Amino acid sequence: MSKKYFGTDGIRGKVNAGNINGEMFFKFGLAAGAYFKNQKRSKQTAIIAKDTRLSGYTLEPALVSGLASAGMHVYTLGPLPTNGLAMLTKKMKANMGIMITASHNPYHDNGLKLFGPDGLKLSDKIEKKIEKLIDSKIKKNLSQNETLGRVKRLENANEEYIKILKKNFPKNFSLKGIRIAIDCANGAGYKSGPKLLRSLGAKVYEIGTSPNGFNINNKCGSTFPNNIKNFVKKYKVDLGISLDGDADRIIVCDETGKIIDGDQIIATLAKRWKRKKILKGGVVGTLMSNYGLQNFFTNNKISFIRANVGDRYVKEKMQKFRFNLGGEQSGHIILGKFATTGDGLLVALEILFSMRKGKKASELFNVFKPTPQVLENVTVKDKSILKSLKCKKAISKASKLMKNQGRMLVRKSGTEPKIRIMGESDNKKLLKRCIILIKKTLK
Repeated sequence: MSKKYFGTDGIRGKVNAGNINGEMFFKFGLAAGAYFKNQKRSKQTAIIAKDTRLSGYTLEPALVSGLASAGMHVYTLGPLPTNGLAMLTKKMKANMGIMITASHNPYHDNGLKLFGPDGLKLSDKIEKKIEKLIDSKIKKNLSQNETLGRVKRLENANEEYIKILKKNFPKNFSLKGIRIAIDCANGAGYKSGPKLLRSLGAKVYEIGTSPNGFNINNKCGSTFPNNIKNFVKKYKVDLGISLDGDADRIIVCDETGKIIDGDQIIATLAKRWKRKKILKGGVVGTLMSNYGLQNFFTNNKISFIRANVGDRYVKEKMQKFRFNLGGEQSGHIILGKFATTGDGLLVALEILFSMRKGKKASELFNVFKPTPQVLENVTVKDKSILKSLKCKKAISKASKLMKNQGRMLVRKSGTEPKIRIMGESDNKKLLKRCIILIKKTLK
C-alpha cells in the first residue's frame, strides 16, 4: 500500500496548498507525538529545527502545538542543518527529531523530515503507522490537561552541532593557511558553516549567508554550482563548498574551477578509506549513480550496491549490508563512520582532512571518467501518467534502442510534480533521441 502523505524524503509541497499548512502541521505533530509517546521512552521529548523559509514561522507553531497537545515536551532549535538535528536528537535522547524544510526546493515549498531516537530517518512501516494516526479523530490523540507538553527554546544548537562535528577529527586538525569559499544557499547552514571553518583556522569567503525568508536556494547553493565556481575563481581559493537549503547535500569546486559532484566525492572517499582500511564492506549508491562510478569500483575491487533514490534508502542498504559509505550524485553523502544521514559540512571536513598536508583538490578528485549522463525533469499534472500504456511503450522502445550501449531510467519525483528521465551512454546522439522520445510522450 502506497503512502498518503510521506514521499521519498518526508513530507513536502507548496505552502498553503495541499498538506503544507497550519492545520495539517498540527495534525502531523499530534500524530507523530501520539506514536512516539507510546514507545515508552522516559523523556517524552521532541526537538524541532528548521531552515530559513518564511513559512517556517507559521508552520512551526502549529507543529509544536500538535506535539504538546499529544503530551510531548518540545525543544525548538531554530535554523540548523538537518544532520545537526539528527545528531542532537540522539545526543539529547529525545523520542524524535523533526526538521521543517523543503531541502533544495524554492522558498514557496516546505515540509518535514522525521527522525527517530537513533537519529535515523523513519522507515516506511513507521511512516504508515503515523499516517493512520493523522487520519484518525483528533480527540483520540489529545493528552489530558495534566499531561500536556511544555515548550522551550534552545539557543546553542549550532554550537553543540559544531562540537560534535569537530570531535570526529583529531584535536590538532587545523585548516590554518587554507582558503575556502562556502555557499550556504541562504539556508540552514548559514550560521554553522562559516563558523565551523573559521574555528579550525581557515580563511573563509562566504556567500548565501544572508537569508531573508525568500532567497533560500535562489540562484545559489548546490543546485546552482556556477555560483561557487565563480567565487572560487574570483578569490583564488583552495576549495569551494556548496550546500543546499538544509545543508544535507554538498557539491564542491576544486581550485581550478572544476565542479565535483557527489559521485566523484564518493569515489575519492572510498579510495582513501580503502587505503586507510576504514572502508567497511563497500559502497551504496543509487539508481542515479553514474556507470563510470560502478566501473571504478569494479576495477578497484570495491563492492557496490544500488538503492532507490533517497538517502534514507541508501542508509537502509548500508545498515543491511553493514557498509559505512554511501550516497547520491546530487551530494547526499552518508559517512556511516560518523553520521546517520547526509551532512554537507561533515563531508566537507572529511575532504579538507584529506587536503591538510598540502594536497590540492584537483589532485584529490577526478578519480574516474563519468559516462555521459543526461537528466531531464518534466513537470506533469499527474505522476500516474507513467502507468499509461503509451508511456510504457515509449520507455520500452527507448530501452531497446539503448541496449548494450547505455541505460535509461524513468521515475517519479518523490517530492515534486515531476517525472525524471535519466539516460547514460557514450553514444550522445542515441541518448538524445531516446530522451526526446520519452519526453514527447509525457508532454
